[in-house]
Amino acid sequence: MKNLVILGSTGSIGTQTLELVERFPEELSVVALAAGRNIELFAQQIKCFRPSLVSVARHEDVSRLREAIGDLNVEIVVGREGLNEVASIDADLLIAALVGAVGLEPVFRALQNGTDIALANKEVLVVAGELVMREAELHGARVLPLDSEHVAIHQCLAGHPREALRRVVLTASGGPFREASLDAMRTATVEQALAHPNWEMGQKITIDSATLMNKGFEIIEARWLFDLRADQIDVWIHPESIVHSLVEYTDGSWLSQLGMPDMRTPIAYTLGMPDRLPLPDLERLDLAEIGALHFERPDATRFPAVALVGEVLRRGGAAAAIMNAANEIAVEAFLKRRIGFTAIVETAEKVLERMGPHRVDTLDALLETDRVARAQAETVIEELSL
Repeated sequence: MKNLVILGSTGSIGTQTLELVERFPEELSVVALAAGRNIELFAQQIKCFRPSLVSVARHEDVSRLREAIGDLNVEIVVGREGLNEVASIDADLLIAALVGAVGLEPVFRALQNGTDIALANKEVLVVAGELVMREAELHGARVLPLDSEHVAIHQCLAGHPREALRRVVLTASGGPFREASLDAMRTATVEQALAHPNWEMGQKITIDSATLMNKGFEIIEARWLFDLRADQIDVWIHPESIVHSLVEYTDGSWLSQLGMPDMRTPIAYTLGMPDRLPLPDLERLDLAEIGALHFERPDATRFPAVALVGEVLRRGGAAAAIMNAANEIAVEAFLKRRIGFTAIVETAEKVLERMGPHRVDTLDALLETDRVARAQAETVIEELSL
């Protein structure tokens, strides 16, 4: 039996994780949950899975939640402190499925408690990869992948000597603008950007997928998860989203992991590790029926985010944290229709230019850099909106 903590239980990854917990009650249980503002769904989850501790984002939601769950013996905590308390509870695995840098501090709390982490919250390693991996090693905890691409790499690396590795290739669907012109992308609407062709995800990650910033984040994640150099990580567009990642070895051999685009498969892999949880009712992959798979390199002119990440990795230090903070603010501004679609990555580029090189060695210093970068991003967005 694995005892789980889930941060972001009402989001896409959180709800799919709980679906698997319900399906495998002999293998998985929930001891704590944290959610944002979807109190109705959160109450249903609490009544179904009976965690001992839960956290909500706002004080005003505590009474609503208490009323919704009745006399269940559940402790309710609130806000940043509550999130950290949930993350600190004794458990076998914490599912980090929050969105943005808000997930950073609770992940550190869990690692300091010796709890293994399964990461869907990309920003944790993007912002603080070096610090996170150092903390995990110090406390004997593991940082495990949850995204389909990194779960695929994990499987392709298993049982092979690392000195035989040449490179890994992350695949990307190309999103809704894979074939769009640059002019069309400049005038793209929020609705167009949210219309992902293959995956159902939250708004933030869907927009990041449309700019390919999400794939840039995955490059940084892969660098830390698998201890890779920047020149060992590549990105290919693969519109079918069947091949989730590939690994090339020094003898010219390639290994890849294939499957239908369904997040329950990689989540189940990580939850069941080292065993595999059977999912017989999921749609099965039939390559003969699909007939052909296609790959291409991303167009750097229309999708500058990947090249920007390459520059960030070369800079090191807090560059990735600065880029992430600026991107979060810019995505929010786009969703509120304050800036155009292509201004998202432009904002991140400008903030990086203005802040220059930064070196940070502590979580507090990193959080301060994050705060400054967000303020700079707001300034850039105001200038772009004039």
